[in-house]
Amino acid sequence: MKTFGSSKSFFSGAKMKWETVDPGVQRKIMGYDDKIMLVHVIFEKGGVGSVHKHHHSQVSYVSSGVFEITIDGETQKLEEGDSFYVPPNTLHGAFCVEAGELIDVFSPIREDFML
Repeated sequence: MKTFGSSKSFFSGAKMKWETVDPGVQRKIMGYDDKIMLVHVIFEKGGVGSVHKHHHSQVSYVSSGVFEITIDGETQKLEEGDSFYVPPNTLHGAFCVEAGELIDVFSPIREDFML
């Protein structure tokens, strides 16, 4: 039997390192294969997920905090328990109103996160 954290099926969040991606924004990849990726993202109050687009489908869950999420020019305030979908090649970004966390799912995986 493999120990927790040495498997390709089970991941120990406590053992994974945070990566700073923007001021006030950190992420860690929680699991993936060639078709899907799960990413945990934490934001300090005022943290900004820069406006960008990518060819991946994205679904995100607000696990805590309050965010202003902009997708294709439309902005909505989302809080704990809310979620959003970003179609491929659509401009989107986030502003953190109250410190919080997002759980992002991408399909296919974000190869650029693996560099």
